Amino acid sequence: MMEKLKFNQDGLIPAIVQDHYTKEVLTLAYMNKESLKVSISEKQTCFYSRSRQKLWRKGEESGNFQHIVSIKPDCDGDALLIEVVKDGPACHLGTESCFQPSIFETELGTEFSFEALYELIAERKANKKDGSYTNYLFDKGLDKILKKVGEEATEVVIAAKDRDFKELRYEIADLAYHLLVLMVEQDMKIADIKEELAGRYAPKK
Repeated sequence: MMEKLKFNQDGLIPAIVQDHYTKEVLTLAYMNKESLKVSISEKQTCFYSRSRQKLWRKGEESGNFQHIVSIKPDCDGDALLIEVVKDGPACHLGTESCFQPSIFETELGTEFSFEALYELIAERKANKKDGSYTNYLFDKGLDKILKKVGEEATEVVIAAKDRDFKELRYEIADLAYHLLVLMVEQDMKIADIKEELAGRYAPKK
């Protein structure tokens, strides 16, 4: 397969790194043939630094290694998509991804996701907003958050017992929100939950 890849005039090929669990794009880096062979051999990402003109293993200084799940070339063989399980933030700035908040979005990007809600809750924790219920929970502390999780779980049980679909949907949404607040408070990521579930239920190859 290596022979079919198209490296540019500098002997490099762009490598898009993606979180295996969340599918979030983490970074864009470059590989040459040697770094690609090292990555395959060690099962961890190794890139070629254009600024330092040498190989560098992701995590060799920070400890945030990226364990490779798969490496796929695109249809033309001139780019790679690498899915990884990461040990920590992908960006040297300490963020999960090197890609920063959008400079432009359309209404097509407003679809709900748990990841987006999680990021909003984390933003509220970092930057308070007057009148925010989320900030109220963080200000009251862990005991208040746990109390709300318990209350919402009980209301889910009651709605399910009554077979009230509309109420059950509402209460599950409340519970999901408060669980996300708890996760942010505990510095637990959605990827942690996906990884745990994947370890339990992912089909074995």
